[in-house]
Amino acid sequence: MIEKIEQAVIHTETFAVAMPRGTGKTTLCIVAVIWAILTGRHAFVFLLAPSGDYAEEAIGNLKTLLVTNDLLLADYPEAVWPIRCIEGEARRCGGQRYYGRLTDIEWGTDRIALATIPGARCSNAIIRVSGLTGGIRGAMHVRPDGTSIRPSLVVVDDPQTDGSARSPTQCRERLSIINGAVLGLAGPGKTVAALMPCTVIRAGDVADHVLDRELNPQWRGERTKMVYEWPTNEALWAEYTRLRKESQRAGGHDESATEFYRKNQEAMDVGAIVAWPARKQPEELSPIQHAINIRCDRGDAAFFAEYQNDPIPDEQPAEDLLTAEQIASKTCGIGHGIVPEGTEYLTMFIDIQQTALFWLVAAWEGDFTGYVVDYGAEPDQKDAYFTLRTIRRKLQMVTPSAGLEGAIYAGLERLTARTLGREWQRDDGSVARIDRCLIDANWGQSTDVIYQFCRQSEYSALLTPSHGRYVGASSCPFSDYPKRPGERRGLNWLIRRGVARNRTVRHITFDTNYWKSFIQSRFAVPIGDPGSLVLFGRKPEQHRLIADHLTSEYRVRTEGRGRTVDEWKLGADGRDNHWLDCIVGAAVAASMQGANLFGAEAQPVVRPKIKLSDIQRSRPMR
Repeated sequence: MIEKIEQAVIHTETFAVAMPRGTGKTTLCIVAVIWAILTGRHAFVFLLAPSGDYAEEAIGNLKTLLVTNDLLLADYPEAVWPIRCIEGEARRCGGQRYYGRLTDIEWGTDRIALATIPGARCSNAIIRVSGLTGGIRGAMHVRPDGTSIRPSLVVVDDPQTDGSARSPTQCRERLSIINGAVLGLAGPGKTVAALMPCTVIRAGDVADHVLDRELNPQWRGERTKMVYEWPTNEALWAEYTRLRKESQRAGGHDESATEFYRKNQEAMDVGAIVAWPARKQPEELSPIQHAINIRCDRGDAAFFAEYQNDPIPDEQPAEDLLTAEQIASKTCGIGHGIVPEGTEYLTMFIDIQQTALFWLVAAWEGDFTGYVVDYGAEPDQKDAYFTLRTIRRKLQMVTPSAGLEGAIYAGLERLTARTLGREWQRDDGSVARIDRCLIDANWGQSTDVIYQFCRQSEYSALLTPSHGRYVGASSCPFSDYPKRPGERRGLNWLIRRGVARNRTVRHITFDTNYWKSFIQSRFAVPIGDPGSLVLFGRKPEQHRLIADHLTSEYRVRTEGRGRTVDEWKLGADGRDNHWLDCIVGAAVAASMQGANLFGAEAQPVVRPKIKLSDIQRSRPMR
């Protein structure tokens, strides 16, 4: 690691090095920053911590080392003595002078500017500290003579927290910052030296991606381990582990296990190769015993990720559930916004959120072969990757004078005008129009305005309010719902007229669990087979965001009331699922229009019997 620090600092190179937890990454980062600054090799060094709290701790450590280390004072008095003179009081910086001139020293909460000392290699050099997600883009320091400098060295002291490592969304955001803002800190036409000691927390996290030379070769990733070769006598170590756990259960301190190891150490150490021969606890006999103890106590998942930097892959989903990468790569080659030849139905769904509307348009053949034609958000976010939590343009910003319902109504008007009010070009040169658009009416704060919009819109003939229902194994299935006059039934959906005064528009209710399983099955069908569902275009990277939405939920197969049902639940990582709701709704709309998957148990449309006496009673009195 020290060799990598020297190469980065002296030769302006870029390195990411995975180190086992507890091997002093933060200390090495602090030392690297101080060495680069005091030797005059870099005039502006940026130290980035995984969060703001860690950044505060890091600048505290920097200050402590500069104030208390007498060896630094002896070797670099031109830098350290002016710091000692302010005695930790930032307010004293403004009046400090050297031969009558202000030194312009700074002792801030996020930066340290060394004193201006003529002839000193580190004169007025600056160290700045921030959390990775803080305001780092375009960092600049203006010197007393009016010249400005930008960072020439950036040290990233681990790019993630335990929490962010478990969130795919946060991992993507941090990767974007690292490869964008961080590597661009030196400014246009210049290269920044970068060093990133890190520890892998889970498969697919930021560190795991940066270290992958196929994905990010610019970081020259290298993984170091606590143990490079394991002992060959597995039987003796299995007995050691049994004794250790048995002692722990009895409230002991592993005396029997350690004694067993002491008697058999020569045989048990055969084949073991460790990275740090001195790393062990005082009561332990060797570094391999120390490693075995950690693995025994913390489990293989934590040990192989955080101490070997070689995480065990997460448990694979069911065979018919695709990963985000697999879905993003399932493209058809047809251009964005183009309706494929041979499709019969063009449908749309709008998912209502407080700050934005998510929407999707899909084209369908009669056998439910589907093509995602277009999708987006209203207002348009103009970002390749965003979440509902981080969106910058909100409905209320477009219509600032409107309340919540008014902003949603105005957003629906804008969106339907440019989707329902236009022709969609087919790849054979002809045109198509959207046949049916469902609008999510489940959210109580927006239900009334959705029904109002579906009544009053100039596209009312195409609009249907929709209500997704979670029908679990213990719930009453749609087939057992009592029949009402005038209703229409289909494949796990039914259409009824509302009874409330302001909700008299006919609306559709559908089984979300059934239709989510239906959509996942469609994506699992190979391209070219009937019932396959694909995305537009050719480039998987343009669909990273929607692929995360489409894989945001997992299924739990449950039984109840004599039925076996897939119940869908949001994953623990909290990814948005709004376009998953959209593609589900678009498929339900296609079923309304007549699409039918071969073998699906579609329920026949039930039309109520009308008696002559009913007709006569319904006629107005003259």
